[in-house]
Amino acid sequence: MTVPDRPTALAGPEGRAQLSLFARNFFKHPRMLGSIIPSSPFLVRRLLERIDWERARVLVEYGPGVGTITREILHRMHPEATLVVLETNDDFVDFLARALPDPRLQVIQASAEDVQAELAQLGLPAADHVLAGIPFSTMPTASRQRILADTQAALAPGGSLLIYQFSSRVLDDLKRVFATVECDFEPFNILPARLYYCHG
Repeated sequence: MTVPDRPTALAGPEGRAQLSLFARNFFKHPRMLGSIIPSSPFLVRRLLERIDWERARVLVEYGPGVGTITREILHRMHPEATLVVLETNDDFVDFLARALPDPRLQVIQASAEDVQAELAQLGLPAADHVLAGIPFSTMPTASRQRILADTQAALAPGGSLLIYQFSSRVLDDLKRVFATVECDFEPFNILPARLYYCHG
């Protein structure tokens, strides 16, 4: 399926409200967000280009924030696919529920550690892809390792974890959990981001 490029950021008052909400929450929870502004269109495009949109039916996103990546997933994904977003921040959960009224989207207030339980509760099979920009590098080691192990267990055969980070600290843990870890880099983002594509 060929999808035309389009701007990721929203224009006008809605876009300003989105940026304002993101910035306010960054100052309240800087270790949870990692950056003061949402991901750039360049980063979003590079992160999503590895997905076979015709085949993917269950996608999961950890920490969607104001939905910068969520919108682009919904724009690209199959009409019969489901996107489950797991978000712990009340403000973001409320914003996403209002701003993205798409029947294919399930906004769940839960931690990434609960991915298997949430998929089961929704009656969904294993995920084809899990996407995340949550700051693994600032998490306690036990939480980071638990999320990665639970994510690997929640993936369907041939599925992948696609993440971006502002630090390489998570790489050793990724290599311990996944059979294959491919690395990439996107300079056109604030901050420049490392991307990891994990399989097996």
